[in-house]
Amino acid sequence: MIHPLQYISQAPKTGTHLDAIEEVLQAGGKWIQLRIKNLPEAEILPFALAAQALCKRYDAKLIVNDYPHLAKAAGAFGVHLGLQDMPIPQARQIINPGQIIGGTANTFEHILQRVTEGVDYIGLGPFRFTRTKENLSPIVGLEGYQKLMEKVKKAGITTPIIAIGGIEADDIAAILETGVYGIAVSAVLTNQTQTPAILADMNSKLALNTL
Repeated sequence: MIHPLQYISQAPKTGTHLDAIEEVLQAGGKWIQLRIKNLPEAEILPFALAAQALCKRYDAKLIVNDYPHLAKAAGAFGVHLGLQDMPIPQARQIINPGQIIGGTANTFEHILQRVTEGVDYIGLGPFRFTRTKENLSPIVGLEGYQKLMEKVKKAGITTPIIAIGGIEADDIAAILETGVYGIAVSAVLTNQTQTPAILADMNSKLALNTL
């Protein structure tokens, strides 16, 4: 099952990705993506192993960004791959049976590509400008989601689509009205003093969306 709320890890002002992940897990997060850029793959492995241990402790699922080999080694729930990352079919040959693959998309053509490749979910965005990602794709925005999801519906596509990129708590209701399956957030849950309350509010909105 693909959870409709995904936290994408971001190092807090003080601490590491693992500190931020544990804070979200303690607040009730159930779907974590470990996303560490600008480090060699070998140096990310200890983070992946530790993040998987944390997720198991809190009965949550871990997705590893970029690296199928790390997802396999850590026993993660799956891996997420960008458009410039390893091809999906190649990644399938690396990960264990049962592990899932998510793929990034920015346009309807990308969505069709990801569906053809057989991804388990699609991260569609960015919703707005975000400093957490270099080489940012063109902004989708609310109107863009509306148009894209209309095309998705007409095409009969059922792959879960997760809105991503600079999303804040106040954006969620409007984004969900476009028909996306769920959302992914990062900064809104990092370095926050009210993480449990913010997360609870997000989950309540997402729960209403599934009724």
